[in-house]
Amino acid sequence: MNLYNLKKTLRLKCKRINLIITDVDGVLTDGGRYYSKKGEELKKFHVHDGMGVNLLLRNNINTIIVTKENSKITKCWAKDMKITKVFAGVIHKEKILPKICQLYDVTPAEVVYIGDDVNDLELMNKVGMSVSPFDGIAQVKKIADYVCTKSAGNGVLREVVDLILKEKFPKKTNWY
Repeated sequence: MNLYNLKKTLRLKCKRINLIITDVDGVLTDGGRYYSKKGEELKKFHVHDGMGVNLLLRNNINTIIVTKENSKITKCWAKDMKITKVFAGVIHKEKILPKICQLYDVTPAEVVYIGDDVNDLELMNKVGMSVSPFDGIAQVKKIADYVCTKSAGNGVLREVVDLILKEKFPKKTNWY
């Protein structure tokens, strides 16, 4: 599906979105685990995703991270990018949705979730719009409302941001 040639139902879902939740490894990063000589774990994030978070904030849409991992690197990146909130160490991600909806005064229909693996499936089934990176596992891509043209770690979040902002604010030419 072309980013600018969306089905009507997906366009309507995009217009309703008021909060983005994303996984980290396999979405914001390529899912690889890199270690320095000292044994420190390293992650690579794409600058387009950081700008995507900034564009969302400028348009009054928060970004939340929900991840199974408890990574200092992710928390550091999230702070630098002004991610609204990080929920780390979450094993059953779908169980955090009611708390998030209450905290940010949204309904599940107003939430998009970006995930890539089996531990994302339940949450994907509970939100208004679900998204998979191009290289998400088959089960995830099968239930996703939208499968990105980008692979994990290569601007997946930004692709989703552009998709949503284009539909929510069709008359704007510059979201910055």
